Amino acid sequence: MTTTEGVPAVPVRVCAVLVEGGELCLIRRERAAGPQYSLPGGLLHADEQVPAGLARELWEELGLDVAALPEPPRLLGVQDQVTTRPGRPGTFRRLHLIHLVTVPREVRAAFPAAELDAEDMARVVWVPLAEAAGLHLYPAAGPVLMKPAGAAGSDVLLPPLTDATYAWR
Repeated sequence: MTTTEGVPAVPVRVCAVLVEGGELCLIRRERAAGPQYSLPGGLLHADEQVPAGLARELWEELGLDVAALPEPPRLLGVQDQVTTRPGRPGTFRRLHLIHLVTVPREVRAAFPAAELDAEDMARVVWVPLAEAAGLHLYPAAGPVLMKPAGAAGSDVLLPPLTDATYAWR
C-alpha cells in the first residue's frame, strides 16, 4: 500500500549490524536523557530496492562500499515500530529491516570518526557486542545482537517498538 505520492504507507528503514573483531559499529548521539545509539542506516527512497537502499545508506553515512565486502549483507531481524515521538503529533511508524554486515579489519580502519551525512557530527563508535545488546539502541535490536553469526533467521521478527517498550532520548 502506498500513498498518493508513491511513498510507502509505512516507511521502511534499512540498517546494519556492522561487526568486526567482536565489536559493533554504532552511531552515538548525545541527548539530554543520555546517549542515543543507532544502527547505521536510513529510510528507503520510493521504488528503491532493499539491497540498493542499504548500500546507499552505508555509503552516505560511513563511506562503506558494500559491493566490495567479501560477504553480502544478511537479514537478521525485522522490527515494527509504532510509537509517539516527543514534539511530533500522531503516530510515528517505521518498519526496520536489520542486516548483518561483516566488515574486514582493514575496512573498519578506514571508517570515519563521525557520521558523514549528519549535521550534528554524531560519533561513530565501536562497542563490544555483549555491551551493545544492553545499550539504548535504535532500533531496539538487542535480541539479534546475541544471535550466533551463522544462526538461521527462523525468529526474524523482533518484539515491536512501542511506547511501552521504547523511550525516545
